[in-house]
Amino acid sequence: MKPVFPVEKTIRERSSVRSYDPRALSTKEKDLFYDFIKSLDNPFSVDVNFRLLENNDALKGEKLGTYGVIKGARNFIGASVPDTDLALEALGYSMEHLILYAVALGYGTCWLGGTFDRSAFSHAMNLKEGDLFPVITPLGYPAEKKRLMESLMRWGAKSDQRKDWNELFFKDNFSTPLIKTDADDFAFALEMTRLAPSAVNKQPWRVVKSQNAYHFYEAKTLKEGKHSFDIQRVDIGIAACHFGLAAAEKKLQGGFKKLSLPDISSPAEMIYLFSWDLNS
Repeated sequence: MKPVFPVEKTIRERSSVRSYDPRALSTKEKDLFYDFIKSLDNPFSVDVNFRLLENNDALKGEKLGTYGVIKGARNFIGASVPDTDLALEALGYSMEHLILYAVALGYGTCWLGGTFDRSAFSHAMNLKEGDLFPVITPLGYPAEKKRLMESLMRWGAKSDQRKDWNELFFKDNFSTPLIKTDADDFAFALEMTRLAPSAVNKQPWRVVKSQNAYHFYEAKTLKEGKHSFDIQRVDIGIAACHFGLAAAEKKLQGGFKKLSLPDISSPAEMIYLFSWDLNS
């Protein structure tokens, strides 16, 4: 799916918004997002279920809560997937595409993976047996003034910092950093990948260019929480979305595909997930 917004401008403008003007979205605005959700796809052929939620959609009239992390938001988007291969990556891919669309329209969003009332939100999501429900985002109008807590959270998480190229992108092995000139036209897609958001800003993606492919790995640095899913696989999907949208905008050849395990010597914490195959 080709982007309907300027990729680099939107990616660079995106930031986590935690303080909102307490206005609900209008029916017309909701329909705009419903229509975009219907058009969403992902390269992993996984059906991602999105629900646009109201603050009072919880059980018994309770409000959907975020433990004080988000203030003023009246609307949220939740996403769930069946527990299948590359499901979390697909969710991250599709939801980041939706978030960037919202950002391009001037709305505020914020990836939330742990700091929300999962029980209340799960009821509102109407989940099926076995569904994975890892993340939500508020969706609304950014408040004119940020709270002190919001600024402190951004500072503590080093939200504005990203790893350097030589820590994320490699050539043929994990010992040789990829030089930008060796990436040719894909340098832009990789730079957009570098700027992707992630849980506690761990940036767990690693990409190895080898022969006719860019191989995506997870650098596993966080333990699975009590909900028994790997939130960093969502992060890899987010990064892949940035790569895919940038490649589509520049009309670069290839596509995402899960290949046989690449013949690349890798550290134990590096887990191969999928590749951008130039021959696809």
